[in-house]
Amino acid sequence: MSTMSLRLPESMHQRLKDWAQKDNISINQFITSAVTEKLAALSTLDYLEERAKRASRAKFDAVLAKVPDAAPVMAEDRWGA
Repeated sequence: MSTMSLRLPESMHQRLKDWAQKDNISINQFITSAVTEKLAALSTLDYLEERAKRASRAKFDAVLAKVPDAAPVMAEDRWGA
């Protein structure tokens, strides 16, 4: 595990402290969680961009052509609402 020094404006530090206390966690845990969430979001974006590069309009159209031409089933029809 690494140690990092972080400089924050006093107002941000106070808000961070307040939110961490509301969650009953340490500031360190709060920051670790926030960084983890951001990295996960960025990784997901990278993954989706890579998948999009492999996309094929022809394959998409072929799959879409298999969908029956019918009106969508509404929730009310299924559950009698």
